[in-house]
Amino acid sequence: MEIIIKEAGIRLDKALADLTELSRGQANDEIKKGEVLVNNLPSKAKYNVKVGDVITYQIPEEVVIDFKAEDIPIDVIYEDEDVAVVNKAQGMVVHPSVGHQSGTLVNALLFHIKDLSSINGAIRPGIVHRIDKDTSGLLMIAKNDKAHRILSAELKDKKSLRKYLAIVHGNIPKDKGMIEAPIGRSDKDRKKQAVTAKGKEAVTRFTVLERFDNFTFLELQLETGRTHQIRVHMAYIGHPLAGDPLYGPRKTLAGNGQFLHAQTLGFTHPRTNELMTFTVEVPPIFQETLEKLRKNTK
Repeated sequence: MEIIIKEAGIRLDKALADLTELSRGQANDEIKKGEVLVNNLPSKAKYNVKVGDVITYQIPEEVVIDFKAEDIPIDVIYEDEDVAVVNKAQGMVVHPSVGHQSGTLVNALLFHIKDLSSINGAIRPGIVHRIDKDTSGLLMIAKNDKAHRILSAELKDKKSLRKYLAIVHGNIPKDKGMIEAPIGRSDKDRKKQAVTAKGKEAVTRFTVLERFDNFTFLELQLETGRTHQIRVHMAYIGHPLAGDPLYGPRKTLAGNGQFLHAQTLGFTHPRTNELMTFTVEVPPIFQETLEKLRKNTK
């Protein structure tokens, strides 16, 4: 790819991020690897570009992901001709990627549910929305393209119901609150999301259920669905999720990742227009941790 600079005085890494699909962190990585040239010469990220500079970088070759149906047990709590609702286990990745070509929810869906929508392509058949690998709980699955379009539109219009349970660090003084802060990819770490002015609208509402000595048990409701939204928002207000390896402190509650569970899911059925609501209990380790916190709270 070749880019001609029209505005001077910007660092090379920022210019590359602003003018391509790369994040600033990714731009830095490409510059360090020598994949980015300025006027046919290697440069550093801190170089201030000049008008007329020609920046070239090698677009990475697309990696082909090979995956197949796998007989992996999954908890399908509802299914009809249009939609299924699955209770995803903590530790399961939702769809295949370069690092996870097997053992994902999609691998299991391809085996257990024969008809899945094709709107999101071969890698994400039926997937209307996602939750993180170490987040447990409910996901809606579309079994045909018409259902997928209707369910996706409802999500976009903020009409779907998505409630989560979480354990966070510290004591939140307010019983209820709303976090309204835009989220986008972090400039400092490409693996992370962050509250940033360049981000997309993100709104999370929370209600305190219980307070312990150094932790709070919350119910959270999403109005938007940004990547890592709850994890980013809670860290942003100084109450990161317990067990969160990416946004939380090292000293935390022992578990299998963040204590976050998609407990309640509600949507309008794409064929019957019936309002459907599903609720599932937290995993055993989540419940056991709550019981320990209650016992140890003075």
